[in-house]
Amino acid sequence: MRFLTRWQTWLAGLWAGMLLAIGALAAPALFAVLERTQAGLAAGRLFTLEARVSLVLAVVLLAMEYRRLRKDTWRLNPGRWSPELLLAMFVFVLTAVSHLGLHPMIQAAKAGQVTALSFAALHGMSSALYALKTVLVLVLFWRCTSSVRRR
Repeated sequence: MRFLTRWQTWLAGLWAGMLLAIGALAAPALFAVLERTQAGLAAGRLFTLEARVSLVLAVVLLAMEYRRLRKDTWRLNPGRWSPELLLAMFVFVLTAVSHLGLHPMIQAAKAGQVTALSFAALHGMSSALYALKTVLVLVLFWRCTSSVRRR
């Protein structure tokens, strides 16, 4: 079981590092060195790839945590959901809402189509969801490294 927990910790750390690297380093660097339009296209591509990787990592971590819970405690308490399971689930939903809901609306607003909200409002919502997702993945990583998990 420790092997599974170590893999969960490693994947959560890798995920947190990816989110921080893209959001805090790569995207600002693109806007610092490229023309705004080109930087926006490159950043959009980065965030699209990040969303796909995030969805996969969320599913993998959900499956690993479900397996860990089933082996550890479900025989004693079958309805128990761990904080790690809930965090990964919530991040999956945030990513899906952002990537499948907001991203197409942002693209439409950039193309000049009429949308319910302006490009700036949609971009602000997307940025807030990304920041929340990053914080939740950092919390997930912190919980995975916690000694409380090591039973």
